[in-house]
Amino acid sequence: MAFDGIVISNIVKEMNERLLNGRIYKIAQPENDELIITVKNNKEQYKLLLSASASLPLLYFTSETKPNPMTAPNFCMLLRKHLNNGRIIRIYQPDFERIVHIDVEHLNEMGDLCTHTLIIELMGKHSNIIFVNSNNMIIDSIKHVSNQMSSVREVLPGREYFVPDASHKFNPITVTYDEFCESVYSKPMAIRKAIYSSLTGISPLISEEICYNASIDSDTPANVLSDIEKQHLFNMFSILINEVKDGNYTPNVIMKGNEPVEFSSLSLNLYDDAYTIKNFNTVSELLEFYYASKNAITRIRQKSVDLRKIVQNALERNVKKYDLQLKQLKDTEKKDKYKVYGELITTYGYTVPEGSKNMTALNYYTGEEITIPLDSTIPVMDNAKKYFDKYSKLKRTYEALSELIKETDAEIKHLESISNSLDIALSENDLTQIKEELTDYGYIKRKYNGKKTKITSKPFHYISSDGFHIYVGKNNYQNEELTFKFANGGDWWFHAKDIPGSHVVVKTEGNELPDRTFEEAGKLAAYYSKGREQEKVEIDYTERKNVKKPAGSAPGFVIYHTNYSLMTSPDISGIEEIN
Repeated sequence: MAFDGIVISNIVKEMNERLLNGRIYKIAQPENDELIITVKNNKEQYKLLLSASASLPLLYFTSETKPNPMTAPNFCMLLRKHLNNGRIIRIYQPDFERIVHIDVEHLNEMGDLCTHTLIIELMGKHSNIIFVNSNNMIIDSIKHVSNQMSSVREVLPGREYFVPDASHKFNPITVTYDEFCESVYSKPMAIRKAIYSSLTGISPLISEEICYNASIDSDTPANVLSDIEKQHLFNMFSILINEVKDGNYTPNVIMKGNEPVEFSSLSLNLYDDAYTIKNFNTVSELLEFYYASKNAITRIRQKSVDLRKIVQNALERNVKKYDLQLKQLKDTEKKDKYKVYGELITTYGYTVPEGSKNMTALNYYTGEEITIPLDSTIPVMDNAKKYFDKYSKLKRTYEALSELIKETDAEIKHLESISNSLDIALSENDLTQIKEELTDYGYIKRKYNGKKTKITSKPFHYISSDGFHIYVGKNNYQNEELTFKFANGGDWWFHAKDIPGSHVVVKTEGNELPDRTFEEAGKLAAYYSKGREQEKVEIDYTERKNVKKPAGSAPGFVIYHTNYSLMTSPDISGIEEIN
């Protein structure tokens, strides 16, 4: 879980910088487990999102506006009654837990100054937003927890608020070397697990980073480390925690291509060159980007499920058909043998007695004698006709199958290219164009509603380190458009060799391309292909004028006879994308 104590301490720092001494202006509850609090401070207005979702608890500043229910929920009304126009006097994270306290000073109904606290607990399925008074008694919470739901702690109005200490972890901010040794090194488990199970607010990701920085295998049992390794590991841990103590946060997202993989408030060293780092000015910007990107990718994958199923079913059907056709084609290999049998019987059959079950003759094609089976119930010379008929039938079958196999193979390649298009789709507009292709080729039945499908999806657009514009087709229709309508004869064209993938076009504007641009275009062709998970991918590239389209072929299918090749990794880090 990346939303750990370190990320929360980063959020608390940001909240203190923006909200401390500010006044609460609005409180809204757009969802059952979510609040948006608007605070005015230093002539600015800030919106803080608080979510106690069991699957995705969150806390960050947002610019998003969500519709509110017509009637505000009771918890929202209660907070408005007590906290509207209240002044935020303290924001803190107790004991490095995944908990944030916001102390608010306000006037009560009698006009007396009093303090209440809003507590945000970001603990997975146990997440909650709890409102307590100055005596630490719960006034209400966004989720009620009875003793039937939890034997450890009730969260109900009138109960005392406390955080159960079931794990007995040490605070990483204050832990000493002796305490670290006592809690971490005594455990007979992998050192990474020993770290995050012994210290509050430390995630598995940060545990891995500490082990990596100490050059210790994270799977090594904690209780077998040498004294030198123990001291070195603690030193690496201390360096990392000192960054937190000093507030030296560097909010960043780990990217693999266009997809966010992980996020952190500290710089991480454990990811290799296959990943890129996207830095942010604030942790709120990081969280908004990360979860918006993740949600978009999840949504697209969910929306593409039906299309993937159609493509996969068609692929499986065609692969089975292709295998059967190959088997039938193999059965036609004996056709030439039947032709030779017929010729030899015609040549030598007059010497064979009627009723013979076989004949031996010299095969004048090979110079060897062969024995030919005969049907003894018919005249010898009629056997020649019988073999010629078999030959003719198998020849016709061979010719028909050869053509069918080509068609089936082309259909399989077409479907594989559509599958690759689904893999790289980033938006609903991308899916619309893929669906249109599947409909045009009969995989989806077209529904006539009088409206023409509007296509707004555009190719990916990058710019090389040397300033050359590079375009990448997202699907077969875009590949076709890029190669045969957009590109000029002198532009350069790239594609993964013998692998379904995107057409990549580099606009030269009449200039000679530097080697670095060739390499970057090759990397893009590798990344946007089915070979993106391989360490190296072979790329064919040539001038656009050498690329031709076979008559009657599916969109995006081309042939070329003059080309160069390069081996490259599908690593597009550092190549600037233009939105």
